[in-house]
Parts: sequence; C-alpha cells; structure tokens
Amino acid sequence: MTKIVTVIGARPQIIKSAVVSECIQKQNSISQVLIHTGQHYDSNMSDIFFDELNIGPPDAHLGIGGGMSGQNIGRMIEAIEKELVVHKPDWVLVYGDTDSTLAGALASSKFGVPVAHVEAGLRSFNRKMPEEINRILVDHTSDLLFAPTEEAVKNLLFEGIAEAKIHRTGDVMYDAIRMYKPRAKKPDCIEEGVPFVLSTVHRAENTNDPQTFGSIVRVLNTVAGVKNVILPLHPRTKKSLHRFEVDDLVENVKVIDPVSYLEMLWLLDHCELVITDSGGLQKEAFWHSKPCLVLREETEWIELITEGFNRLLPLEERKPDIILDQIQGMTVPNDRDLYGRGDAAELIVDCILQQ
Repeated sequence: MTKIVTVIGARPQIIKSAVVSECIQKQNSISQVLIHTGQHYDSNMSDIFFDELNIGPPDAHLGIGGGMSGQNIGRMIEAIEKELVVHKPDWVLVYGDTDSTLAGALASSKFGVPVAHVEAGLRSFNRKMPEEINRILVDHTSDLLFAPTEEAVKNLLFEGIAEAKIHRTGDVMYDAIRMYKPRAKKPDCIEEGVPFVLSTVHRAENTNDPQTFGSIVRVLNTVAGVKNVILPLHPRTKKSLHRFEVDDLVENVKVIDPVSYLEMLWLLDHCELVITDSGGLQKEAFWHSKPCLVLREETEWIELITEGFNRLLPLEERKPDIILDQIQGMTVPNDRDLYGRGDAAELIVDCILQQ
C-alpha cells in the first residue's frame, strides 16, 4: 500500500487536491493523509470548500498562519515533520507556490521522503514575488514534477532538472472545472440577468503598496463607469481598503463576501469579462471563454498572453483611456487545448504508483 501525505494551505489547493483525492480513492493500492497548515483559514476561505466539494476534514490541521512568512514557514516545517514521523508516508504531495508548499517540500526532503510537485515549472521571472522563490525552490527539491504546460516543461529543463523527473500532465484545475461546473450555483446576493464584470484582487504586491492598490481601485472605478463590476472581497484587500487613503469604490462596484468555489464557477459562467491578479482565475476565465485583464506586471501563465487571450495591465497603463480601450473587443475561442484533456489527476496518481 502506497501512502501519500498531501500538504495544503490555501483554498486553490483545496480544489486541486479534491480532484486528485477522488482518483486516489478509486485505487485500492494507495491511501492519503491530508494536512492543512492553516495558512489561509476561515469559514469563507476554507471550510465551505471542504463541505461543497465533498472532501472530508483534514486529518491534521496545524493552525499556522497570520505571522511573518519566514516565521510561518519555520513553524510549518517543524509541525509537518512531526506528522511525517507519525504517518511514515512513501510520498509527500504539494501543490502550487505557497509558503505551505515550500514548507511541505523542505520538511519532506530533510526527512528523506520523496516529494511530488503538482503545478511544477511555472515561472513569472520576477524574483520579487514570494511565489516565484517558492516555486523554484520546490521544483529543485522535488523528485516528481507534474508540469501543466509545455512551457513549464521547457522551464524545468532549462534549469537543469533531469528530464526523467518531469511529466507533463495538464492542469488539475481543468479537471476541477469539468467535474464541478455542472454543480455551479448562483450567489444569493447576485441578481440574475444583469450583465457584469467579475473582479478579484488579493496578491500582496497589489494590496500592500498604497500606490499600486490605489491604481487598482481606479481601474475598477473606470470600468464601473461603463459596466457593472462584482468584487468578491478577499480579507487582505478589505484591510487595504480601510488602511490606505485611496478613492472609494463607486456604486457600480458591487462588493460581496468571498464566494465558494461553486459560486465562483457560476460568476465565471455568467460574466462578460474578468479583471484579476489571481493566477488560477486567469485560466478559469479561458476555460469559460471569457476575456481576462490581468492586474500584474507579468504572469506565469504566459501562453494566455502570447496567444492573445488575456492582456496584462501593468501599473503605467492603468489610465482611463487605456483601460477602456483594453476591455473593448476582447474575445476568447473555446477550442484550444493549452492545459491537457482534463485527466491530469489520473495521470498524476498513475505516475506515483509506477515509481
């Protein structure tokens, strides 16, 4: 029996792990222990995801979050090591680029347990992003690297990682879209039939700097002059709205509480346009055939930019005339296969079992 310890810490990782866990449960020769570090944990951001995706509660909740990044990573490593002593896994599975991912990979490698990294090989080429440092370190620590795209494979090979470790599986988030989209549900606070733009803002580089955050508020207000905007408000963004002296959001920006995954799928399906700094939402917009304006200087999902499906909106271009010009005439075809066939989770589990 192969035993896997899965380490998660943020709500996108709950979604990614859900589809892989379903594949694990279909195998008689593999078992899983789920550890939640607590990096992002409140009822709106985590609990509801476990409930609606039919995932059982984590086997261990470490309750580590809210502190400085280095402090949290150190505490996570210590706590994860204790779990590894108890469970003695054959593999540790980590997702994405969070501090929890890095802590899981470092704890496992120090403990002598092989690491498998889902969503390996992504690069924004901006070393100022904490996520960029995390993903590089995790990739060079991992024994199996599951790359979602051909570009990700090229990045890993360029950095000297052995080809035998790299497997292009496609993107598990596409699996999740295919699995859960039929269950999408409208948020109670949204009026059906009213056209809208969907926006999310949460990245630290956008919410911690008053100048950058002020520019994003102006983007939303500019778009709201011609279209209704719905903004599910991330806790970090909410704090910045109160902390910084920036312009108030105009009336046509409808601020709502964070939504569940199934509610986000409904919003994606019914919106006209997505404006976000989220990595995951850039792809989800593509899978829903919705154009996306990216509130960042660069993106790790470079193929969406080079193919012309999404557009970057760097700080110097956040001016009313440029913004309004950017949102005109954006279209996305729905027949491009950039992220696999929707069987990434199955390929990942099969690969681990073959080791």
